[in-house]
Amino acid sequence: MKNKQKKIVITGAGSGLGKLAAINLAKRGHLVYATTQYDYQMEDLKKISEKYDNRLKTFKMDILNDDDIEKLNDIDFNVLINNAGIGDSGSVAEVDIDRFRSVFETNVFRSIKVSQIALKKFIDNNDGRILFVASLFGKMTYPFLSPYCSTKFAIEAFATSLRSEMKMLDGKDIQIGIIEPGAYHTGFNQVNMAKKYDWMKDKSYFKYKLEEIKKKENLFFKIMEEKKFANIIKQYIKSVEDSKVKHRYTAPKLQAFLVNVGRFIDI
Repeated sequence: MKNKQKKIVITGAGSGLGKLAAINLAKRGHLVYATTQYDYQMEDLKKISEKYDNRLKTFKMDILNDDDIEKLNDIDFNVLINNAGIGDSGSVAEVDIDRFRSVFETNVFRSIKVSQIALKKFIDNNDGRILFVASLFGKMTYPFLSPYCSTKFAIEAFATSLRSEMKMLDGKDIQIGIIEPGAYHTGFNQVNMAKKYDWMKDKSYFKYKLEEIKKKENLFFKIMEEKKFANIIKQYIKSVEDSKVKHRYTAPKLQAFLVNVGRFIDI
């Protein structure tokens, strides 16, 4: 491998892009601690890890559990990928504020808390890097997905602030970057969209428009979702292996282009 082996903790590696990234980073010779929320995800990764000469390690770490995240204090690592995240949906005008709060707790506040544990270690050791998985939905919203999109906007903000702050520490090489996946066909988007219908079908200002909303959403994601994951996994790898971490790593490029254009159009 061209690049020096990194010791990586990746949260939310039990499924989706996080799982694929963990496996592919281990394939490239890195030591990967792939943390999962659930025991069954951990057991599945343990079976896979046998192929990678003990480079893919896994343990259960629910980032909502303070005791779980304290496990990081006992691990020697120099890269953290904040990949864990959840979604929710619904109209801003009426969605229960606790649903917003739940998504922010996982995607924003817990990412910060986990990062603070890593930063203490990295600053003491004079180097390390932290990567935050945001989203192209952290640059441009979509109707009824505001609970999710809002958290990704927040990640863009605090991660960028942290990047600037770490550059001000003399004698420390703490690098911060953001990974921005577009829409990928992992099933996450469909689960996220469906959550609002549990309650909007019974009581909502938009109850009479639900079928129209569903059709538009299904068509949008059918057209936009990327079914091959190689281009985004390449960005995970680059964010780990680049000698200097770029501010943002984004894929697919076409979706990124359309989002950048869309930001300047009043939709």
